[in-house]
Amino acid sequence: MGENKRKRGRKPKTPTQETKDFQYTTAAANDVVSVTIPAAEPTTDTNDLSASRSRRGRPRKVNNNDNPRANIATSPERRSSRQAEQNGDLAHATTTMATATATTNSAAIVSEPVRWENVVRVVPSMDAVVKVFCVHTEPNFSLMWQRKRQYSSSSSGFVIGGRRVLTNAHSVEHHTQVKLKKRGSDTKYLATVLAIGTECDIAMLTVSDDEFWEGVSPVEFGDLPALQDAVTVVGYPIGGDTISVTSGVVSRIEILSYVHGSTELLGLQIDAAINSGNSGGPAFNDKGKCVGIAFQSLKHEDVENIGYVIPTPVIMHFIKDYEKNGAYTGFPILGVEWQKIENPDLRMAMGMGPDQKGVRIRRIEPTAPESQVLKPSDVILSFDGVNIANDGTVPFRHGERIGFSYLVSQKYTGDNALVKVLRDSEILEFNIRLETHKRLIPAHIKGKPPSYYIIAGFVFTAVSVPYLRSEYGKDYEFDAPVKLLDKHLHAMAESVDEQLVVISQVLVADINIGYEEIVNTQVLAFNGKPVKNLKSLANMVESCEDEYLKFDLEYQQIVVLETKTAKAATLDILTTHCIPSAMSDDLKT
Repeated sequence: MGENKRKRGRKPKTPTQETKDFQYTTAAANDVVSVTIPAAEPTTDTNDLSASRSRRGRPRKVNNNDNPRANIATSPERRSSRQAEQNGDLAHATTTMATATATTNSAAIVSEPVRWENVVRVVPSMDAVVKVFCVHTEPNFSLMWQRKRQYSSSSSGFVIGGRRVLTNAHSVEHHTQVKLKKRGSDTKYLATVLAIGTECDIAMLTVSDDEFWEGVSPVEFGDLPALQDAVTVVGYPIGGDTISVTSGVVSRIEILSYVHGSTELLGLQIDAAINSGNSGGPAFNDKGKCVGIAFQSLKHEDVENIGYVIPTPVIMHFIKDYEKNGAYTGFPILGVEWQKIENPDLRMAMGMGPDQKGVRIRRIEPTAPESQVLKPSDVILSFDGVNIANDGTVPFRHGERIGFSYLVSQKYTGDNALVKVLRDSEILEFNIRLETHKRLIPAHIKGKPPSYYIIAGFVFTAVSVPYLRSEYGKDYEFDAPVKLLDKHLHAMAESVDEQLVVISQVLVADINIGYEEIVNTQVLAFNGKPVKNLKSLANMVESCEDEYLKFDLEYQQIVVLETKTAKAATLDILTTHCIPSAMSDDLKT
């Protein structure tokens, strides 16, 4: 966790020319689009969205009734040979056929017709790239007892050792069915999801049918590339059904914001085009080895061809984590918020010597193991023997520096790390156990349905980022109530099971007259007892034998209901709104 940037709890004005907003989008395609494009005119990016800020990408829906090749007259004209060279095998076919024709004409020799199988040159690593078809059924976070209408998406993946396939997590999020199709095959094979890593945006699949694995060699992983190294992204992006190849170079290596996982991990920036459907496809180096997974791109009017790739260190961490624990456990964090110490007066006030460098601890998460040993205003000098600079960076290869959170992300959940700190001019060393991040408002619920509890028409739920997005749209960081945003950005959980419980809405009935306008207001206490999480609230209400149910809310509001009347009215309210149960299944256990 680095320095937190505050966001104002209101929607910004229309940006002027001086305002530069950026939008990261993940690249899963779920729309088969037929576009008429003049041969000599530039094409526009069909994946540009109107929002201009960082957010999780949503796969584009597939309309199964639309056939992009149904009307030949509306299909795009053929590209020139120069354009075709960018798409892999077609370039080899065109070039070879042209050469054969020229030779025949010049020498007036009659030869056998050119056979397609002799023309196409197959790259073995390209045969390991598969197309992923997924049917998603997302929960309805506003009506927690329902699910949204299912939709389909397509993306890319590739075969690795051990009869496994890697793709992006957002490509199979909330999946109900996943199918894979190999290059050159007309058969779709049912796949099973083995693990989903939301933080790193990687998912692991397998196929039980032995026929799928015949003739497919797994890709080999290469080392982390250097700047200006050539990369080739292979996948099934929007615009066609066959495999597509785009090439570029590595333009930047740094700690990157992962849109889907709401985390910061090592990432590669490349200038190869990454479009809808490229998600999960491999990026190869010039030796044919995989150096990353395509997963998101930057969309803005002032930038072109900025794509991002998950590098091999993050991929190998995900794979080894699964092999080690039999499941994905996540990337650990240090659990502190820190401040740069670049000001010389601040360094002097912290008791640092002229040769000492480090970062100052601002806050420590109460749920983190280091909260027992570290203290605010401690100066972290080194992590696992690597010295930390005043700006929070550490050496990274020759001539490069990177944020020290990279060192933490290389560890696994439950590992120990040696942290050296400066406290009151004294150097101390602590062996700290690293754990995953516990957010008060989680960024994901990891595939589980949302929790809810209903009494007398009052719908209680726990706040999460998907819930805020469902209630306030993609601009929830500006449109949501200020107090919820403040807790989302700055509040820390005091215990591992703490939740922020709110009254989501009031299902109108005679019993709750006068309370209809209560929406998304936090519940602080019930009958004088603090509300720790949704399950504790449900248990207290269900077991209450007092005459009244009293809920203390934010802004000094209270809700008072007669206990017997409220419980008796609940069943009729559930029937009226076709709600199967007064509480979600996870609260019944």
